[in-house]
Amino acid sequence: MDHTIPLAPGNRVRSVRFGQGTVELDKGATVLVRFDHGIEECERAALTVVRSIWHTIDAPEWDSPLAVANRALAYAIVSVNDAWGVFSRSRIALLPHQLWVCRRVLSTWPTRWLVADDVGLGKTVEAGLILWPLLSKGVVRRFLIICPASLVEQWQYRLRTMFDIRVARYVTEADSERTDFWATHNYVAASLETLRLDHHGRHQRLFDSPSWDLLIVDEAHHINADEQTGPTLGYKLAQRLVDEKKVTSIIFFTGTPHRGKNFGFLALLRLLRPDLFDPRKPLEKQVPLLREVVIRNNKQSVTDLRGQRLFQAPSVTSDTYEYSPEEARFYHMLTDFIVTGKAYASTLDASDRRLVIWVLITMQKLASSSVAAIRRALHGRLERIVEQRRQLEEAKQRLAQLQKDYYKLETFGRDDELSQLEEQIVCLASAARLMEDEEPRLRELLSAAEAVRRETKIERILSLVASRFAGRSVLFFTEYKATQSLLMSQLIRHYGDDCVAFINGDERAEDVIGRDGQVRTLHQSKEAAAERFNAGQVRFLVSTEAGGEGIDLQEHCHSLVHVDLPWNPMRLHQRVGRLNRYGQTQRVDVITLRNPATVEARIWDKLNEKIQDIMLAFGHVTEEPEDLLQMVLGMTSPALFRELFAEAPEVPAESLASWFNHKTATFGGRDVIATVKEIVGNCAQFDYRQVGHEVPPLDLPDLRPFVEGMLVQNQRRPRREQDGSLTFRTPKAWLGEVGVQDTYEGLVFHRGARGKDAAQRVVGVGHKVVDEALKQALAESSCVASVNNRALRQAMIVARVFDRVTGSEAPIRSVVVAAARIGESEGWARLRDWDVVCRLNELLANLPAMRRSCAPPADRNSVKTAVVAAVEFITREVAQMDLGFRVPSVEVLAVLWPGQATLTTNSPSVEADTDDQLEQ
Repeated sequence: MDHTIPLAPGNRVRSVRFGQGTVELDKGATVLVRFDHGIEECERAALTVVRSIWHTIDAPEWDSPLAVANRALAYAIVSVNDAWGVFSRSRIALLPHQLWVCRRVLSTWPTRWLVADDVGLGKTVEAGLILWPLLSKGVVRRFLIICPASLVEQWQYRLRTMFDIRVARYVTEADSERTDFWATHNYVAASLETLRLDHHGRHQRLFDSPSWDLLIVDEAHHINADEQTGPTLGYKLAQRLVDEKKVTSIIFFTGTPHRGKNFGFLALLRLLRPDLFDPRKPLEKQVPLLREVVIRNNKQSVTDLRGQRLFQAPSVTSDTYEYSPEEARFYHMLTDFIVTGKAYASTLDASDRRLVIWVLITMQKLASSSVAAIRRALHGRLERIVEQRRQLEEAKQRLAQLQKDYYKLETFGRDDELSQLEEQIVCLASAARLMEDEEPRLRELLSAAEAVRRETKIERILSLVASRFAGRSVLFFTEYKATQSLLMSQLIRHYGDDCVAFINGDERAEDVIGRDGQVRTLHQSKEAAAERFNAGQVRFLVSTEAGGEGIDLQEHCHSLVHVDLPWNPMRLHQRVGRLNRYGQTQRVDVITLRNPATVEARIWDKLNEKIQDIMLAFGHVTEEPEDLLQMVLGMTSPALFRELFAEAPEVPAESLASWFNHKTATFGGRDVIATVKEIVGNCAQFDYRQVGHEVPPLDLPDLRPFVEGMLVQNQRRPRREQDGSLTFRTPKAWLGEVGVQDTYEGLVFHRGARGKDAAQRVVGVGHKVVDEALKQALAESSCVASVNNRALRQAMIVARVFDRVTGSEAPIRSVVVAAARIGESEGWARLRDWDVVCRLNELLANLPAMRRSCAPPADRNSVKTAVVAAVEFITREVAQMDLGFRVPSVEVLAVLWPGQATLTTNSPSVEADTDDQLEQ
């Protein structure tokens, strides 16, 4: 560039390194230039002058309509995607509430939010939508995900398959002083149970590594602080990350943020916003601040882009069965055994008493699942008694550890491991006698169990499958593996060896009887079972609590049977959430099995009455009482429900109602209900009726006109295949980027692609093709065009609004706004960025017209006057828009002016490919 020609402030220049920018100050050998990311001092010789809007308007010929439209469209696409993530490559259709969460979280940076959406609303989709623009713009270069161990693989899998974000899993073997794991991996998912423990210098290496731009914690209620006992190890780790400024932004995910204690709830919020929340101050004074940090959406309020509700309340019915005489005899014998055992336990010291009571309660739970479950445990206990008479002290030590493990698992909500432990307890606790004459009593019990040749509950389930669920896929949930194997065996007997898959914690099902009568041990991973069930390759899936979270099973099924009822109602909600989640097209049909003659059934009847009362109390003030009920359940200690079922057999039938009311006085009480109402009422929440008009009605198909337009601009002929996919030779200008292919076949602009190569074929922002097209279009200098007035009736001025104050790392740095002339008047209408995308897509639908320029108008001053008026209009409109910019400024990007058609063509003829010519 000639050093003698001064550059005036406002001149547009191009830098090879930084792209296009605006001159702020000419200092001679160097020039201060404002680029999108901020101000740089550039060597003058490295800059190229870009023709301004005003010079272009005065030029004899204007720019190609196609090039101008493509450039404006590129800016609009980036603007929309930065704010809403609508063009991310998620392979699941996006919902308005997810886009709204993305917009809300990205509106400020650094960001601190607790997202407390209902189960099944797509937290990993929301996380991916938030991550994509942050990663693409370089705002986030390192992020850490902390979650329960059972969910680590899910986070890995979903971010990879839905968004092509590759996350490394933290494993202790990979973390040593030599490997430098934390410094060499920028995207990491780690289990809370592992990371909270500072073994072998783990925390020192973590804190010596570079800081994290974003911390995501799933099931964040596990990082808890108690007013009496203090913070958990997980909370201490999170607190240290915050205190030592090792994280910039934080997002917590949990469906149950309040676990019954205000102190713990406020302590969690204090990690996010210590300036707003203090656990030692009253909750009621801090509740109005919740909308600054807590987002909660529920199924009842979630809609599609047309405002239609997506979820139906599940249909839940109870079906009854009666014991056979053999089952009734066994049940009464077991009840008497448990009562005798508890009486014996009362004579023991505190430690042994707790252990005996614990074993007896576990026997009661196993029996309520199936005779097969308790029979397996009894058999194991008898064998263990004989074997372990010599190992008394060793067994006591093992059981003491098991007791500790039990309460840890219950605290962390690791329900499947809890159920596995319960199946072991009865036999492992053989060192502790349950009564004076335990061994002969056990043999009598086992003999009675062996006499049960048929289980009426299983027979009733088979009857329901053949009648009510005829021809349907069915998901079964049970707590115990023995019951799982029993039900699988019966399904195989009636429907064949290939009819059923299973999910449990150790991926092994023992004692399964095949159709040939042979007893087998089956092996199957959770992922393989879910894939086969979702694909319709098997009709039935029998799952323990291992399938109760972190897995989607709704693709081919809407029918669920609770084979047994867990002693915590929250688990029922989690089970139903596997089917009642986004993508479910049917009302979920749920059946619970109960025997009215059992104490467990009577307690469940009482619980259901109590739950209905709570729902009724909520129903007077909200349309979503079930959503509030879930929070009440989350605030209730599992110990309450365990005590209800464990103590009920000793309560006389005539006293059961009063005893139950006394025990559950605090469950759903006035204080709890009032707290839940206050919390939910003050959370930020998506409401389609209020903000639906702000959500851009765009999706991947709206990218197609831009991609095809850029291909034509680069003299390529995109070919639409019969299935709607796109095939083309890659423009030479795009081939410089690593990973860009010479040709592409079968690219699709929708999220329904399946198959191993689906992630590569789904086109969105982040795909090499789209990214290169955007980069080329954004670097384009074409800015003024005359468009055939049959395609463009009125003038449109496209601008971007940016913040003149630099230094911010906010992910939203500029917003596209346009002014469209209204009819023949001098008035203007404001177009949002997504309106601009829609308008320009309409223009690009007529590619032949966009490739031909019209003669510019004779009166250029009228065009300049219109541009000035449009800028003034946009400036006034910006004042009404909540953009968060401190000093907003308007820059015109494109002028599209209606003109008379001519035969002039700006674009060169399309290059003819030779041997592998691609046809229109």
